[in-house]
Amino acid sequence: YIGEEIGNMVGVAGAPMIDIAVDPLECTNNCADNSPNSIAVLAAAPRGALLHAPDCYMDKIAGGPDLVGHISLDGGVAYNLEQTAAALDKAVSDVRVVALDRDRHADLFKEIRATGAQLELMGDGDVSGAIWAARPDGPFDLLMGIGAAP
Repeated sequence: YIGEEIGNMVGVAGAPMIDIAVDPLECTNNCADNSPNSIAVLAAAPRGALLHAPDCYMDKIAGGPDLVGHISLDGGVAYNLEQTAAALDKAVSDVRVVALDRDRHADLFKEIRATGAQLELMGDGDVSGAIWAARPDGPFDLLMGIGAAP
């Protein structure tokens, strides 16, 4: 409920003002199929700082802390893969990308493969893919694609 005020601190002077977003079950299909990577997602931020996105699909890109300032939704696939390779001091052919296995990604897959980067497809759960890509010790360097929001 956007804008709902709850808790025992409502109206208390000096109480922290935060927004909370919850997805009680990200990757519902995996949970129903007893497959891995279903997770509960919670985000908290200062009041007004969370994006209030409508239920829609959005472009997504995620990577680890070394990629801050190097990757961008405004950059193309080749640009982001080159930036990732440079920031991680590796060849583009060693960059590991994960994306949802969806027909809508056919052009994305072609572009990634044309650069020589490694591509792994996942069935569901791009939040898990983003977490994997964000971890310096994770199995992927980058998550790319279009996924549901919020």
